[in-house]
Amino acid sequence: MPKQDRTHPYYHPEVTRLEIARKFYSFRLLNTPRSLRVVAWGVVGFFGIGLLTLFLPWQQNIRATGSVTTLFPNERPQQLNTAIGGLILRWHVREGQFVRKGDTLVEITEVKEKYFDPQLLLRTREQVNAQEETQRFMAEKINAQAEQLNALRDGMTNKLKEGENKILQAQYKLSIDSAEYVIAQEQFARYEALYAQGLISLTDFEKRKLKLQETRNKRDASRQDLATARIQQATVRADYMDKISKTLSERNDAASKLSEGDGKLSKLQNEYANLEIRSGFYAIRAPQDGIVVRTLKAGIGENVKEGEAVATIMPASYHQAVELLVSATDVPLLSVGRKVRLEFDGWPALQVSGWPSVSVGTFGGIIAVVDVVDDGMGKYRILVKPDPADDPWPRKLRMGSGVYGWAMLDEVPIWYEIWRQFNGFPPSLAYDPDGPVQKGNDKVKK
Repeated sequence: MPKQDRTHPYYHPEVTRLEIARKFYSFRLLNTPRSLRVVAWGVVGFFGIGLLTLFLPWQQNIRATGSVTTLFPNERPQQLNTAIGGLILRWHVREGQFVRKGDTLVEITEVKEKYFDPQLLLRTREQVNAQEETQRFMAEKINAQAEQLNALRDGMTNKLKEGENKILQAQYKLSIDSAEYVIAQEQFARYEALYAQGLISLTDFEKRKLKLQETRNKRDASRQDLATARIQQATVRADYMDKISKTLSERNDAASKLSEGDGKLSKLQNEYANLEIRSGFYAIRAPQDGIVVRTLKAGIGENVKEGEAVATIMPASYHQAVELLVSATDVPLLSVGRKVRLEFDGWPALQVSGWPSVSVGTFGGIIAVVDVVDDGMGKYRILVKPDPADDPWPRKLRMGSGVYGWAMLDEVPIWYEIWRQFNGFPPSLAYDPDGPVQKGNDKVKK
């Protein structure tokens, strides 16, 4: 106990301080209790620690919610639709069953009377074969007519050459006969002069006159032969041209029928192909390995419309990803390659958003896709894939499970983050979001 002040007016050597405090109430008020001193030092220490905490680093982040999905569209749950309308004939699977690619899930039967005939495909095939035979015969006829045309042209050419030779012969004979007639005229003129002078007899004169008449007749006959040869040449040309034109007309008619037959054959082949493809739609098959999640039609004989869904299948293997929805205010701060922390529904976790290093039960991810168009509700979708440098995601994650995510931004002091949120300012960035993402010594380029 401290010693008493000997200069105090109430000092008495035999009275202790404790006795004075017990005797006088004011002294008891001036004496500070020990518990208050402990509380005071605790408050000072608390505020001191709080002040120091304000200067600790805090990693800014963007909070978002979403669900588990995949990166590739062919790995997401898909509905199996009917390509044709019909009635359910038989189910081959149950919900939750694993199926292989090509396994039949359900069979349907026709409801249109046009396709009721069970032998419709066979009969259409027979029609196609018959039309193909018709087309083959028509093509052979056209080829025969083409050969006939060639033969007629060759025959006409030969006949015309033969006629030209006859014309040449007639012209040659006419020239000879004409020359003889000219000579006969000259001789007749001389004989006529001699007869007038009385140097020759009338008999010789008559003979020369007869000779002139013979040469003239011979010349006229040659002229007639030449004209006849020319007429025969024209007749041959006309006959052959008539035959060629008739054959060519028949050939064109056959070619027209062949074209019409080709169109009919093409139509029949198209109808047969459609029927063949349609027959394959009676059985709805699994497009890939997976699990039948849900059957959307029940029972036997239920009507299904064209394009209507009958079942949902989940692919057996897929690449895990997370779909998060962020607001239009936050999406400019995000870019491909940024780190994300994820908390999955069903997995206990403790997440301190500003200190991801002390979080427990969360998983790392990297932004793979940032949509450039909103979902119609003012939200933008980002796709997050697993971070290969972090713990692997749980394999038992169900498609569509809820996810809570934090897209990590830059580190700032805690006091700055409090001031920013108090004033409603957006997070700060040390670089362009569209440029390379830097985190520590890592650089991830888009």
